Amino acid sequence: MQQRTLGTQGLTVSAIGSGAMGLTMGYGPGDEEAGIAAIRRAHDLGVTFFDTAELYGWGTGNNEVLLGKAVSDFRDEVVLATKFGFAQTGQGLGLNSRPDNIRKVADNSLRFLGVDQIDVFYQHRVDPDVPIEDVAGTVKELIDAGKVRYFGLSEAGPETIRKAHAVQPVSVLQTEYSLFERDVEQLFPVLEELGIGFVPYSPLGRGFITGSAKPAAAYDATDFRRTNPRWQPGNFEKNVEAVERLGRLATAKGITVSQLALAWLLAQGEHIVPIPGTRSAARMEENAHAADVTLTEADLAAIHEILPNGAFGARYSEEHVPNWV
Repeated sequence: MQQRTLGTQGLTVSAIGSGAMGLTMGYGPGDEEAGIAAIRRAHDLGVTFFDTAELYGWGTGNNEVLLGKAVSDFRDEVVLATKFGFAQTGQGLGLNSRPDNIRKVADNSLRFLGVDQIDVFYQHRVDPDVPIEDVAGTVKELIDAGKVRYFGLSEAGPETIRKAHAVQPVSVLQTEYSLFERDVEQLFPVLEELGIGFVPYSPLGRGFITGSAKPAAAYDATDFRRTNPRWQPGNFEKNVEAVERLGRLATAKGITVSQLALAWLLAQGEHIVPIPGTRSAARMEENAHAADVTLTEADLAAIHEILPNGAFGARYSEEHVPNWV
């Protein structure tokens, strides 16, 4: 497995990581045994970067506990990332990046993961009610105390990134990015200027690019895709056609469409490490081997012709699209 460096603070991880959210959240009922098997298979294949969050355990079975259990035999060989910043309220989901809450979440995550240090601690979403300088300063305190190694941001805009980085160097930004979703490319010049790594989440278009997508109504009521714009009639058929065309290109190269999509991400820059999520050990193996794929200029041009600007339909319903500042 290739290694890549994220940021300039010393964070080195496998070129392909693993996102744990879907093990307990967003894609229907989970299967703890299968999830643990998938994570352990990833480690066998050289994957060293595993991503979870406080949010992923609310009401669904604790994602951090599951991940901690899965990696307990090889914890010192892997990099564990988790996140703070959401809050449960009477009206549903809110934001809370107040310093006292960041400290509380850090202590909880250490306990749930069963570790004495969080490798990467992300702000999950920017909280407009808390100055980002206060957030970065609190994480700096945690780093100085030995509870955290590296600071990350998620779905943050250029001004926020710059302000945070001035207080505590940001090692990595995490935001959705894939053949289906390209908006974050506008932030790449800032990341390059500041020496910040980038972690694409949902690098397979929330599973659509695997070629297994079904119409929205076919998913469980708890599945995110049931209401996602890209699965709705009109967009769905166009996206299926695009994935079929990508699939023909992949077949010609002797790889899967998922591997093609992950290899495309890796080809966008050495500072990029995607974190595909799966509950399947077989899919985990497929994803890991994407690091072995080399795309030619002709391949990249053919992919651009199929999806020059991303998927049909927005990545979230309008009220849930993050506002980058």
